[in-house]
Amino acid sequence: MAYTTINKSEDYFKPVLYTGTHSSVPTVTVGFKSDFLWLKSRTQTYDHNLLDTTRGGTKKVSSNNNNAESTTGDSVTFNATTFQPSGQAINESGQGADNMISWNWKSNGGTTASNSSGSVTSTVQANTTAGFSIVTYTATGSGDITVGHGLGVAPELILTKTRSVSYDWRVFAGSNATGGEAGAGKSLQLDGNGAIASNNSYPSPAPTSTVMTMGRGSDDNNNYANGQTLVSYCFRSIPGYSIIGSYQANGGSNGVFVFTGFKPAFLIVKRTNSSDNWFMLDTARNINNPVNSYIMPNSSSAEDSNNSTVNIDFLSNGFKVRGSSSAINTDGSQYLYLAFASSPFVTSDGVPTTAR
Repeated sequence: MAYTTINKSEDYFKPVLYTGTHSSVPTVTVGFKSDFLWLKSRTQTYDHNLLDTTRGGTKKVSSNNNNAESTTGDSVTFNATTFQPSGQAINESGQGADNMISWNWKSNGGTTASNSSGSVTSTVQANTTAGFSIVTYTATGSGDITVGHGLGVAPELILTKTRSVSYDWRVFAGSNATGGEAGAGKSLQLDGNGAIASNNSYPSPAPTSTVMTMGRGSDDNNNYANGQTLVSYCFRSIPGYSIIGSYQANGGSNGVFVFTGFKPAFLIVKRTNSSDNWFMLDTARNINNPVNSYIMPNSSSAEDSNNSTVNIDFLSNGFKVRGSSSAINTDGSQYLYLAFASSPFVTSDGVPTTAR
């Protein structure tokens, strides 16, 4: 039976490797405009760099710290099918060539729209086919605010960063994606390793098909103070292309199998019931199984390559956890994950991809 509306995942998400150079600006081919671009040096202890076509290629935030948005130093030129990185942390080591990883998401080609669904007007760049939107807005007043997100359905995962001041990243995951452990009024911290925690202001109540609520409770009063500017990256699961979910680990080398409905190209995992680092893995850096070269979004550390304690097999319809690292496989622990596909298990005409 038909399963997906996206037969070619690489039209919307793609991990791409490139080599930075000290003397020139490279042109990195993706195949679409990288509306949300996440960059990291694999060999240097540089910050993660998150840029998008809504805020522009000179404005970056970093997942591994709570710094306000920077407008100096590194920059990116966004082209129709390529991007050009310029600056030490995203192009060069300062000593010569530097191995880099880029994770690329397509939204709406940089075209934004004003959204007045909430109590504050937001600027939204949305791709409802891919279940992804980039939302920028300014907090006003002193009470709770609601913000239009443009997805048309409630987002299951929201990454939010205050741009105008230093403040921690907030990560919301819907209760349906985390076995009831998360949900409204609870959050994780992308720039930290803590367990999921009660947070009476982000977002509460749960997001709807049109808006997300940002509260002014004691947890986030300063984060959403009058005049602060913010950016939120909103995701929802798309069958055959992406999924936000959870699994409970068994701690063994014959670990749990997690059905996704596609072969993963990218996986981000976070233990939610205890402190542990976020892990990012992809098929650009590990072409074959096991996938075990990880980068931590909450750390500026370089890539840890071919670490057997992080062994995960990317299979045609999901992934299987085999490593012993507590960050992916502690017996009885719950883990949040976000995965994007390299190819669906069953295409839109109902034919398994393995049969083509």
